[in-house]
This record gives sequence, C-alpha cells and structure tokens, in this order.
Amino acid sequence: MKKTIITALLAIMALAHAGAAKNYPENSDYLWVTVPDHDNWTYKVGEEAIIDVQFYKYGIPRDATIEYSIGGDCLPDDTHGKATMKRGKATINMGTSRKPGFRDLRLTANVDGKKYTHHVKVGFSPDKIRPYTAEPADFTEFWQSNLSRAAAFPLKYTREPAPEYTTDRVEAWLIKLQTDREGHSLYAYLLVPRGAKPGSCPVVLTPPGAGVKRIKRVAEGMYYPENGVIRLVTEIHGLDPRLPETTFDDIRAAFDGRVKGYLYQGLDNRDNYYMRHVYTGLVRCIDLLTSLPEWDGRNVITQGGSQGGALAIIAAALDTRVTLCVANHPALSDMAAAAAGLTGGYPHFTEKDGMLTPEKLETMAYYDVANFARHVKATTFMTWGYNDNTCPPTTSYAVWNTLACPKECLVTPINEHWTSAATDRAQLDWILSKLKK
Repeated sequence: MKKTIITALLAIMALAHAGAAKNYPENSDYLWVTVPDHDNWTYKVGEEAIIDVQFYKYGIPRDATIEYSIGGDCLPDDTHGKATMKRGKATINMGTSRKPGFRDLRLTANVDGKKYTHHVKVGFSPDKIRPYTAEPADFTEFWQSNLSRAAAFPLKYTREPAPEYTTDRVEAWLIKLQTDREGHSLYAYLLVPRGAKPGSCPVVLTPPGAGVKRIKRVAEGMYYPENGVIRLVTEIHGLDPRLPETTFDDIRAAFDGRVKGYLYQGLDNRDNYYMRHVYTGLVRCIDLLTSLPEWDGRNVITQGGSQGGALAIIAAALDTRVTLCVANHPALSDMAAAAAGLTGGYPHFTEKDGMLTPEKLETMAYYDVANFARHVKATTFMTWGYNDNTCPPTTSYAVWNTLACPKECLVTPINEHWTSAATDRAQLDWILSKLKK
C-alpha cells in the first residue's frame, strides 16, 4: 500500500511546530511556501507542472522579484527566468519532462537587501524510473564467496555494561565485534528489554548513516527495547564511541577532511574497496543477534536511514534470515549514473576528480544498492522525500522500482534529507504489525 503526504501547507505547519522546521531556517523571520498544482507533486511525462510560489516575512506577504532556475534532480540548470511576486505570490510554469525523472525549481528572492533561497522538486512518471547501474554477471558469486570467507571466522566479540543507556526498562551493553580474520571490527550498543525471557524478542540491526562519528541516536530509539525488541545500533569503522570528540575530529581530517573519504578508499578494485568488510560485517552482526538466548527464533529486522538505509537493504539481500527491512532514503544507490550525465546517488562521486574511471565504475556496481535490491526477499518498508539533495528521489525510486519483494512506502514530498520523529516511531509500529508469530 502506497501512502503519500500531499498537503504542503499542513506539512509546513507541522515542521514549524516546536522548532522542528528542518526545511526552513529555525527561528527565522521568513517562510517560503511552494505548492505544485498536482497535490502529490507527481506528474506524467509530458504534463506541465505549475507551481504557486509564496513568500512571507514576519508572516506578512512580501513583494519581490524572484530569479529562478530549473534543472534535473541534482543536475545543472537548463532553464532560467524571473517572476514578480504580487502580495507575496507568483506562479511559475516549470514545463515538463520527456522522460521519467525529477525537475528541480530553484528560487532566489532579494528582500530588504538579503537573498533568500528555496527549491522544490516534482516528479514525472517516477514509477517508471529504472537504475542505470547494471548488475555484474558474477555479482551473486562474488558476495557468496566473501560471506563464506567471513563465516569461516568464529563469532568473536566482547560485551560490557553501558550504564549511560541502561534504564529500569532496558539493559544496555557496549559490544566490540570482530567481523573477519583480517582484523576488522565494529562497535555497537546492544539494547535488551530488561527481564526478557529466552526466545521472546525480535531483533533489529540498525547500521549508521555516513560519516566517521560516534554512534548516534541511541537514546532516541529506546522505544524499541521498551516495546520488547532487541536492538543493535552500530558504527562501521571499529572506533570506540567512548573516544573523545577531538579524536573523531582527527580521524575525519585523516580521511581528507570529508565524511565520505572512506567511501573513496580502494574503489579501484572490488576486493580492496573499504565497504567490502562493512557489508560482510552486517551478516556477522546478525550472527551475533541470532545467537542471543532472548531472540525469538523467527524475526530479524534491518532498519536505517541514508547510508544506514542502504546497509539495511544490503543486509536483507545478503542474509535470508532477515524477515523485515526498513530503509529511509537509501544512499549508495545508482552511483554510476553520474557517468552518463544522469542523477547519481550519494556519495556523488562526480564531486571529486578522477572518480569515474572504468575500474571505479566496475567496482561501484558490486556495491550498489540497486543491484542488492533485486535479491531482497524480506517484506520492505521505504520512505523518502522529493526535496532531498543528499540521496535524490531519483535514486530512491531506482531502488524502490527494482524491489520485487512485498513492499510498502511512505513518500513525503516536502522532506529533504530527514525523517520526522513521528515517522521514525511509526516504523516500529509497522515492524510490530508484521512480526511472525
């Protein structure tokens, strides 16, 4: 069942409430409102998209001349124009698209000597988007070989209490899991319902978003163990989350000062790429979870957003024990499309010179979520937004349209690269409703 948030004004009001206005600067005096003439922001190829644009300062409509440009999803502008606001309103015809995809209206208004910017994307027959990336002929064999090699190493981890996350309802543990014979490891927080009986709990693996950083959003997800679900919240670099933040700063700087630096490492060769041990490490995490006496023996769930959403899908494809998958705007999706001048997924390899060589493009195909999506059997829930420039909606649709498993989605057009707390909490409700009894 496909659900779509279609009322832009209601969404804006919800975003503005309680300082949660992530699409708009918090504590700001100004507000853009952009309302496509199709309520779901979606058109058929060949249909024109008309956008009602409104601008307010202090809640008062302001007249201004808008400069605008239009281009493909995360692609250069191909159209420019101006529009005049009267009583804070103007109408802009975005034209159409002759092929399935997204068009982005980028807006700039000069008001009181300052520039204010905004953008809105609309889709054209996005259900027909297909990935550019092709699956290598030996894709399955390559990953089966890697998984077999990892599985030959005995499950080995340490476990110590994590009092910072322990409550009267949750027992928390800090885990260090060695994932292979090569010495790779990862840290994770294991959250177990206090007093859980043997064989009573589903297990959820939550891999991280991109970056070299501490394990994030542990406390925000305590409602998982509080509702009887064991959760493993991981990082992927083998870095103790108790290290000082200055140490993480130094490590980030060592990866050329950009959080995506490790995603470039070893890309010339599929066997040397940094993410190889990360992908196989996901299965070792599931080995750990399914070894716990509290596991119910039936339900294994993967859940995450951005890079974590990518890893959730990848784990579901690699491990048939996964029964449910929840992925928010997955990264690492249709990455090589940029080589053809199309919309490519994060980490946007075109942003760094020399990243689209034949060798690197060949490696990307073995690590692309679109290729893993074909192999997912678990029932999957996905959510994404149209205004996302980090993990563009084009690449989310490339994954969604490739999934052949039972699936449901929540499309939230106004969202950029985030999900609301309400959406995050609803994902647990979805998981609980789908558990095998």
